Amino acid sequence: MPLHLSDLLARPDLDLSVAYDVPPHLLARTIEAATVSDLPAPGKWLEGGELLMTIGLLLPREPAACRAYVRDVAEGGAACLALGLGQGLPYQEAPEPLVRAAEEAGLPLLTVPDGVPFIAVTKAVFDARAQEQRELLQRAFATQRRLTAAATGGGLRPMLAEWTAATGVGAAVLDPLGRLLAAGERARHTPPAQAQELLARVAAHGLRGSAASTAAGQQLEVQPLGARRLRGLLLLTGRLDDAARSVVPGLVSLLSLELERRHLRDEPERRRRSALLSELLADEGPSADRARDVLQSVGLTAERVRGVVVEAPGGTGGRTGPDPSREGSAEGAAQEMAADLALALPGGLVRVVDGAAGPLIEAVAGEDLDVREVLARFAPHRPAGIGPAAGPEAVRVSLHQAAGLLAVSRAGGEPAEARQSQASRLLLDLGDRRTLDGYADTVLGPLDLADHGEELTATLAAWLETGGAWDATSRRLGVHRHTVRNRLDKVMDLTGRRLDDPDDRFDLWLATRIRRGGTPGTGGRPTPPPPGR
Repeated sequence: MPLHLSDLLARPDLDLSVAYDVPPHLLARTIEAATVSDLPAPGKWLEGGELLMTIGLLLPREPAACRAYVRDVAEGGAACLALGLGQGLPYQEAPEPLVRAAEEAGLPLLTVPDGVPFIAVTKAVFDARAQEQRELLQRAFATQRRLTAAATGGGLRPMLAEWTAATGVGAAVLDPLGRLLAAGERARHTPPAQAQELLARVAAHGLRGSAASTAAGQQLEVQPLGARRLRGLLLLTGRLDDAARSVVPGLVSLLSLELERRHLRDEPERRRRSALLSELLADEGPSADRARDVLQSVGLTAERVRGVVVEAPGGTGGRTGPDPSREGSAEGAAQEMAADLALALPGGLVRVVDGAAGPLIEAVAGEDLDVREVLARFAPHRPAGIGPAAGPEAVRVSLHQAAGLLAVSRAGGEPAEARQSQASRLLLDLGDRRTLDGYADTVLGPLDLADHGEELTATLAAWLETGGAWDATSRRLGVHRHTVRNRLDKVMDLTGRRLDDPDDRFDLWLATRIRRGGTPGTGGRPTPPPPGR
């Protein structure tokens, strides 16, 4: 227990007295240390919470000077002033100017009687402080033992329950997206609104920092959990005393260990879902019902989904081939990032595949999910492509288009989306062959995967080059104009683009020009084809 001024006054061996009628709230002040000084201005040598003792050798006698002395002591943070009395000392009782000054300043004034040396008061203070520290350590050790015993039983909730029982502080563990995993007895099952900002701030910094705040009289603290990567967040609700504060690192370590165990325990399920995604993508033409059944079997119930492809860390980036010396670390980093994305994406359909420049992560997300937010949290600053929303049976096409956007994302420094506005102008400005090829793959990818895809692409290119003239296209290809119309209708169905939409038409024209080997001229942007008839 902390040492209060009233505790010292209650000790008969010290025989301390108050020099005036000190209010109870001042007697409840905590004494942190005891020191002796006869300086005329000792305030700057204090740290706060001291019992300052003096024999008054240089104590001023004038009321104004006494008030200045007391003010200096109070502003220095002293909890109390004690005047030593006795034979051979300057004072045999507290002088009236000092008493009035102390009462006006709200500074408790004690007297130390003759026969009680200052060292006896000092020892009493430090003995009490030492006992307080022993009790604090004993409480901390007892709490740590309870937490360790709960950890051996497995599970987050037993540890949180023991923590709350020992400290009275509420605790909850959330995943990196702020979703509740477990809560103690006094923790709210839904984090308070003021905690959301703290959770987001700590999650954004990974394992590199914690955060605390006080809102509406409630003290909140968030600690990151995990060994090498962020696995979760610990939310503490309530005021932590010194004993509880000393146990927080142990609690964080035990909870981190449990989350790492969970991560390893979930590895077989992640592999199963990865294999399920590979099985779905291996079927070039799955039926809508089968594809939907596969997605629903893992809890992904969205009517439309989109493919997401991320360039994993440790790849070669702009290099021409993989670096054998980094193959192991690159694969490990890719698997860790894939595990994070599997946690964040409903359904967890994520896999790692080999790309030309290093590992790629392929994933499937529901149309309503904010994919950019997930990528910003779990794949920051990584090139990523986001395919268009499509039915479950077309997820392979969406992934193909997403992969085609990696070059665009790498050049632009942010995730690229298949229907991102102004994409054509961006590509024209860049003029980079890899970027242009990636863009063409994105736009024409659905045709590449379709039956007679080359025939559809050639018909589209001819129609665009003739300015949308049906007869001219028919003559150039040597087919009936109805055949041209049927092929272009299929092109629109597969790509999701409309030939009567100027932006879509420009994208298609640019993609077919890139496929023919033509690039935008250096003297200016090419002129788009004229509107169709």
